[in-house]
Amino acid sequence: MDGLSMIFERKSVRHFQPNKSVSKEDLTTLVKAGMAAPSAVNKRPWAFVVITRRETLDTLGEHLPYAKMLKQAPAAIVVCGDLHNALPDDWQEFWIQDCSAATQNILLAAEALHLGAVWTAAYPAEDRIDTVRQALALPEHIIPLNVIPIGYPAGNDKPKDKWNPDNVHWERW
Repeated sequence: MDGLSMIFERKSVRHFQPNKSVSKEDLTTLVKAGMAAPSAVNKRPWAFVVITRRETLDTLGEHLPYAKMLKQAPAAIVVCGDLHNALPDDWQEFWIQDCSAATQNILLAAEALHLGAVWTAAYPAEDRIDTVRQALALPEHIIPLNVIPIGYPAGNDKPKDKWNPDNVHWERW
């Protein structure tokens, strides 16, 4: 699949085939794609937690209000910001953009691998951050941005055409 097709064909997948696991090789490829993202001053303030343990997926699915599909998913990747690697002071919150770029790369790579995935937010909701932090024993300097359920799609999800020319301004507003 070429790059533009991958972008336009990407969709949020919330239903997964039961009993069909995602290989460690594919999960590693997804994380490598995340790490290929751009980051401010090349700080790369990201950390990834790959989850395949059914108990952990079920616990997160039970307690995260918009991630119930984790109970079906065979895997997930949690994209986190590592404040020890973030820019200092007023620039620290660039970790959010950097980890968002990494997340988008993971979602596009999932599409390229014919996997389904969906971005479910943790940050900035404190209750969701705490849920993920406790389930994964994250240290204080690691902030979960999102949880990405991953698996083989169970259905025929279609991408949405989000093009809106009214949102484009040429040269000036």
